[in-house]
Amino acid sequence: MHVIIRFPNPEAEVIGLGKLAGRFSFKTWENGEIMVPEPALGFLASENVSFIVEGRAGYERFAPLRNPAAAAV
Repeated sequence: MHVIIRFPNPEAEVIGLGKLAGRFSFKTWENGEIMVPEPALGFLASENVSFIVEGRAGYERFAPLRNPAAAAV
């Protein structure tokens, strides 16, 4: 399951994304939302990185990440 989080300030975001990189897959949006796998929450907490849980990531979050259908020929 994936979860949407936010960091409380830009400094926490830089630190948090740096800790996630290479350990967990994640997706960021311009509005500050970040989609992470649930195990990443425990990892960020153990690293003393502040974050706010927005809620579970619904299917609508995954749909734009998929490749579009092939064009008809």
